[in-house]
Amino acid sequence: MKKIISYVLFILLCFTGTTFASPVPKENPRASDFKKDAAVLLKKQILAEAAWAMQQKPITVTDSSSPRSAGGKHDFFSEADYFWPDPQNPDGPYINRDGLTNPDNFLAHRKAMVRFSKIIGALASAYKVTGDEKYVKAAVKHFQAWFINAETLMNPNLLFAQAVKGKFTGRNYGIIDTIHLMEVAQGALVMQKAKAFDPNTAKGVKKWFADYTLWLNTSKPGIQEKTVKNNHATCWAMQVASFARLCGDENMLDSLRTSYKTILLPNQMGTDGNFPLEMARTKPYGYSIFNLDAMTMLCQILSTPKDNLWNFETKDGKSIKKGVTYLYPFIADKSKWTLPPDVMYWENWPVAQPFLVFGAVAYNQENWYNTWAKLDHKPQVEEVIRNLPIRNPLIWL
Repeated sequence: MKKIISYVLFILLCFTGTTFASPVPKENPRASDFKKDAAVLLKKQILAEAAWAMQQKPITVTDSSSPRSAGGKHDFFSEADYFWPDPQNPDGPYINRDGLTNPDNFLAHRKAMVRFSKIIGALASAYKVTGDEKYVKAAVKHFQAWFINAETLMNPNLLFAQAVKGKFTGRNYGIIDTIHLMEVAQGALVMQKAKAFDPNTAKGVKKWFADYTLWLNTSKPGIQEKTVKNNHATCWAMQVASFARLCGDENMLDSLRTSYKTILLPNQMGTDGNFPLEMARTKPYGYSIFNLDAMTMLCQILSTPKDNLWNFETKDGKSIKKGVTYLYPFIADKSKWTLPPDVMYWENWPVAQPFLVFGAVAYNQENWYNTWAKLDHKPQVEEVIRNLPIRNPLIWL
C-alpha cells in the first residue's frame, strides 16, 4: 500500500509541476575552475550545435515504422543489436553473436531518439551558457511533439524494444535504449524556469516521465531489467534517477541511493575496481567504460551533502573512485590494456568520457580533467554515440 501511495503522489507531483531540488554536495576547491574551464573549452562547439538544433523540425517515433513491430504507431520499436539470421535456417529465428552489431536491424526509432537527445542537449547547453531563451523556445516544439501532441507522441513504455525476429516481440534489455532520454529530462530541468517554457508543456513533460518511471518500476520488463547483474541494471538506475530528479520524487531517489550502495556497486565491482562481468564480454574495453560512465552518473545525479555517493565505500573497499582509478591508465594510454582488443569498435574508444570530467570535479584530479579535455568531444560513430548518452556535461555540472 505504501508503494502505491508513493507512486500516486509521485505522478501528482509531476503533473502539477512541483519539484523539490536536491541539495548539491560541497565542491572541492578546484571544482569550480574545472567547470569554468569546461565551459570555455566547449562553448564554440555548443553554440555551433545549438545553431544546428535551432533549424531542426521534430521527428518522433510516428515518422517511421517497421512491419516486424508488434506495437502500434506510437510505440518505440528496436531490434536487438547482436542478433543475426541463422545461416542454417535463413527464414527462422535470429541467433545471437555477442558484440557483433547487425546493421540490417530496424534502428529508425533509436536514431530519432538520439537525434532528440542531441537537439535538447545542445539547446539546453546553449541556454545555460548564454541565458538566451530563443533556445528554450526551440526546444519546446520538440518536447511537445514527443510527449504531448496526440498525433506524434511516444507511448511511455518500452514493450517493443530490442525485439528478436522469431523469438521476442520485445525484451527487457531494450530498456537501455532510453538512456538517450536522460539529457532530454536534464534539459527540461535546466530550462524549466525560463519564461519561454510554458507551464502546460512543463506539466506534460513531467507527466510523461512520471508515467514512464512508473512503468519502469512496475512492469515485468522493467522489474527484470532492474535486477540484471551487469550494465543493464546500472543503466536502469541511471535513467530512473534522471527522470525522478526532474519530477522531484525524493522517495525514488532515496531508493536508488540505497540500491547503489547495497546492490549495484558491491555486486558489479571487483575489489581492484574493475567490472568482472563487463571484462568477460567480447568488448570488455568498451563495456567497462560504459558501465563506469553509468556508475559515475549515478553519483553525479544522486549525491547530496548528507549522502554523498562520491565518498561512499563498501566494507571491502569498493568505491567509484577506485573504479575510475583502475580504468584511467587504460584511457590515458590504451596500449596498456591487458585483454585482447574488443571484437568491434576497438579503434573508436575512448572519447571524452563523462567519468573523467565528473570524477575530476569530485576528487580534484587535474590529470583526469586534462585527459578528458584532450579526447574527442564530438564523436560521429553511431555505436559510440549509442553508448555515450551523456554528451553535454555542462547541463549536469
